Amino acid sequence: MPTGRAADGAGPARFRERFLQGEPVEAGIRTSILNSWQRSRSLGLSPDQSDLPFREDFDPDGRIVRAALPVLDRLESRFAGSQMNISVADASGTVLLRRFGEASLARSLPAIQRVPGFVFAEQFAGTNGIGLALAERQLIRVYGAEHFAERSQGSACRALPVRDPLSGCIEGVLCFGYPRSAEDPALTAVIRKAAEAIERRLLGQSSARERALLRAYLDTGAEAAAGLHRSIGVDQLALELRPRDRAILREKAAALISCAQRAAVDVSLSDGRQVTLVSRPLTSASGVEGIAIEAVLPGPSPRELLAVPHQVDEALGSPAEPADVPVVPPSGSVPVAEVPGYFSVAPPSTRLPGAATADADGATDEHPDSPPSARGLVLVGEPHVGTYALAARRRLELLSEASARIGTTLDVRRTAEELAETAVPRLADFVTIDLPEAVLRGEESADPRSDLRRTVVHGIRDDCPFSPVGKQVEYGPTTPQLRCLTSGQAVLEPDLKAAVGWLAQDPEYSEQLLSQVHSLIAVPLVARGVVLGVVGFYRAQDPAPFGDDDRSLAQELATRAALSIDNARRYTRERTMVLALQRSLLPHGLPAQDAVDVAHRYLPAESDVGGDWYEVIPLSGTRVGLFVGDVVGHGILSAATMGRLRTAARSFAELDFPPDEVLTHLDNVVGRLDREDAAAGAGIIGATCLYAIYDPTSQQCTMARAGHPPPALVDPDGTVSFPDLPTGPPLGLGGLPFEAAEIHLPEGSQLVLYTDGLIEDRHRDVDVILDQLRGVLAHPDRTPEETCQAVLDTVAPAHPCDDIALLVARTHALDPRRIATWDLPADPALVSEVRAAAIRQLADWGLDEAAFAVELMLSELVTNAIRHGGGPIRVRLLHDRTLICEVSDTSNTAPHLRRAATTDEGGRGLFLVAQLSQGWGTRYIPQGKVIWAECGLDGA
Repeated sequence: MPTGRAADGAGPARFRERFLQGEPVEAGIRTSILNSWQRSRSLGLSPDQSDLPFREDFDPDGRIVRAALPVLDRLESRFAGSQMNISVADASGTVLLRRFGEASLARSLPAIQRVPGFVFAEQFAGTNGIGLALAERQLIRVYGAEHFAERSQGSACRALPVRDPLSGCIEGVLCFGYPRSAEDPALTAVIRKAAEAIERRLLGQSSARERALLRAYLDTGAEAAAGLHRSIGVDQLALELRPRDRAILREKAAALISCAQRAAVDVSLSDGRQVTLVSRPLTSASGVEGIAIEAVLPGPSPRELLAVPHQVDEALGSPAEPADVPVVPPSGSVPVAEVPGYFSVAPPSTRLPGAATADADGATDEHPDSPPSARGLVLVGEPHVGTYALAARRRLELLSEASARIGTTLDVRRTAEELAETAVPRLADFVTIDLPEAVLRGEESADPRSDLRRTVVHGIRDDCPFSPVGKQVEYGPTTPQLRCLTSGQAVLEPDLKAAVGWLAQDPEYSEQLLSQVHSLIAVPLVARGVVLGVVGFYRAQDPAPFGDDDRSLAQELATRAALSIDNARRYTRERTMVLALQRSLLPHGLPAQDAVDVAHRYLPAESDVGGDWYEVIPLSGTRVGLFVGDVVGHGILSAATMGRLRTAARSFAELDFPPDEVLTHLDNVVGRLDREDAAAGAGIIGATCLYAIYDPTSQQCTMARAGHPPPALVDPDGTVSFPDLPTGPPLGLGGLPFEAAEIHLPEGSQLVLYTDGLIEDRHRDVDVILDQLRGVLAHPDRTPEETCQAVLDTVAPAHPCDDIALLVARTHALDPRRIATWDLPADPALVSEVRAAAIRQLADWGLDEAAFAVELMLSELVTNAIRHGGGPIRVRLLHDRTLICEVSDTSNTAPHLRRAATTDEGGRGLFLVAQLSQGWGTRYIPQGKVIWAECGLDGA
C-alpha cells in the first residue's frame, strides 16, 4: 500500500505512519479513528488518493437543503472573514451545500472541497469528518493526521449527523472544516446548536404537511350538507371514555394510518359499547397525501354538538414554511399532538363525507329511520408518521415487557436467554450472546475480548448457521462486536454486505450467514464498569435494515439485561463461595465403623445456600452417633454458624453425653452465638437438630430432637413408621428441657434422617409428601445409596427453595459370640479370675497376641473400679474392628490421667492403660459409669 507522507508535528502523525507501515497501534490514538483506519485499509483505499465519486443527480432542493439553507446563511455570516468551510451532506455522504467564511477561500480550494456533488462516505474517502460521522452516527472530530487521505493532513473538522425529529433517521451531516491552527473547543457547541436549528426546520416541514391534511379534511367536511347527522368531537368523546379506552382508540387509529389504505376496524369499549374506526385517504391542495381516521358511534350522541373552536382556523392559517421552529397550536385549541405529526380534532357540526353511506371497506349504510350516528375525527396524518408512532409505542411496550421478563432468576445463563427471548421477534430475528467463561462462573473476566464463549443462540428458526452454544468465539479488531466492546457503545451495521470488518472475520462463514441475515446491531453488556459480554441482534425476515431507533432500543435492552446478568454473576460468585465454605465444613468422608451402613446426600437450595448439615460419629462400645441439623436462614452467616454448631456437636458427642444432654449443651452454644452476633449487628440465630445413638450390642437406638422433623424407621419387613419422639424446642430458645426416647431397631432396619427442606414445599401438602416418602422407603431390599437416590428423585422438590440434608443408616447387630461379659462383686481376689477368663476368651477368638496388653489393662481397670468405685462390677470384651475392654461400676467418680512422681506409690495405672491402648475414656450410664479402652488388632 502506498504510504504517502504524514504532516509534520506531534499528535497522530507518528501513529498514522506506524499504522501505514503495518506496525501495531494499540494506544495513543482514539478508538473511533483507529477503527476507521482499519476499515479504510480493509477497503483497499490509498492515502494519496485524490479523486472521489461525483454525483450529478443529487437533489438541490431536497428537505435537508430547504431546512439547512437559512441556517448555513447565518453560519456564513458568523464566520465571515475566517477560513471556515461549512458543508451539508445527505445521508449517503454526498455534499449538497457549501459555505465559506472567506469568499476567496472558495476560489483557492480544489473542486473536491468547494463544489457540491462529491461523495465523502468513508468507503470512498477514508477517514474524514462526513464519512466518520455517518459511520459512528454521532458528533466526531478529525484532526490533522487522523485523516486517512494525504490531502487533508493540514485540516481539522467537526461533523454531526442531522436527524429527522419525527422518524429519528439521519437526513444528513453538518460539517465544519478549518485549518489545524484554528482548532477551538467552542465549535462543538456551535455545531450542535446549528444542527438543532436544522432539525427544528425539518420538524416544521412535517408540521406544515400535517396542517395541510387537516385543512383538506375540514374543507371536505364543510362542503357536506349540514344538520342531517350529529357529529361528536374526539375531545367530547374522550370525556366519556376511560383512559384505557382512549389509548386503545389512538393506538388503533395509528395502526390504520400506517396501513395507508381504506379500512375499518371495530373497537370494543370497556362499557360494552362498540366504536368503528374508519380510515379515509386525503390529498391536500399542495399534493400532500395522508389518511384521516374517523370514529363512528351508533345511535344518538349522549351530548350536545361540539363545534370546532376558532383557534383551529387560526392555527391552520399559520405560514406553511416556518423559519426555525414548528408551528404549535395555541393553548386551549382543540388540535392535540399526542404523537408528533398527528392532530386530534373535534370537527364542525356538519355532515361529514360518508356519514350517510360508507364504502364496502368501512361502515354500513345509514337508513332514514335508523337513529343517527355520531361521527368524529380521531387522527389525521401521513402513513409514515403512523408507522413511526406505532413503532415507538411498540418499543415502549417491549421495554416494559423486558423489565418484567429479564432477570426473573439469579442464573447468568438463564438471564441471557431471557434477553434473547424478549428481543425475538419484536426487535430482531436472531440473537446471539457471548459471555466469558469467568462470568458464567460468577467472576470477572481478565480479558473479556478474548475469552468469549457462545452462550445463547435464539431465533425464529433453528437452521441459521451461527456458532453453536459452548464454542469459543474470537472476533477480529474490525468486527462490530469487538468495536462495541472497545467503545462501550452499540455498533450498527445496516447492511452486512457492506460491513468490511465483519466480512473479513471469516469470509466463508460470513457468506453462509449473509444468505440468512442482512443487518446487525452489536451491543456490549456492561454493568457497573464490568464488561460481561456482547450481544448480536440480527435481522433476516424483515426487509428493512436496522436503524438508529433500533440501535437505541437494543442498547437499552442490553443495559437493562446487563444489570440483571451482573446481579446474577455476583450472586453466583457469592453462592459459589458459600457453597465452597459449606462443603468444606461438611464431612468429606464417612468414618470407619461397623454399626451401620450409611449413605448421605446434600442438595443446596436453588436460590440461596442454607445451613443444613449431617454427621456420623463413631462412639465407644461399637456405638455410632448420627446427627442431622438445620440452621435458620440462608447465606454465608448460616453456613458459618453451621460450621461452628457442627464442631460443637461433634465435641459433645465424643464426650459420650447422651442425646438429650448433647442438645442441652448445643442449646447453650446457640444462645451464646445469638448474643454475640446480635451485639455485632447480625440477625437472630436459631437451629433445629436431631441426634441418635445406635448400639449394635443391644440394637437399641436413643434419640432426641430439638424442633426437628422426626426420622423415618423402615423395619426389615418394609413397614415404615415415623416415631412420635418428644418434641423439644429449637436450639437457642433456652430454658426448656430435652427428652430422649429409646427404640429397638432389629438388624437390617433403616433409620432415615432428613431436614425440613425435603418435606416442606409451598406447592405441596406435608401429609402428601410424607405419604410419598413412606411409599419410597417401603423397599427394604434397597441399599442406603439406592434409598437416598430414590428419595431425592421422588420426594424432593424439583426446584428446592431450602437445603436438603439426607442420611440413611442400615443397622447391624454385633454377633453375640463376639461379646464376653463377666459380673463380679467388688472383691480384689477376683481380679486374677477375670484375667484368666479374658485370656481364655481371647484364645477362642484367635487373639493370643493381644493377650498381654489386655491382661494388663483389665488388671488396672478392674482394680481401680474395686478400689475407687462401687459394686457390683461388670467386665465386657467386644471383638469388633478393635478389641474393646469395658469395666463399669456404680460410682459417678471418673478417673483422671496424671503423671506420678518417682516417690508416689500409685497413680501409674491409667498411664499404662493409655500407653497400651489406641484410646480410652469414660462414659456415664444411668447406674454409674463405664471405663473403656481400645486395643488395636493389627498385630493379632
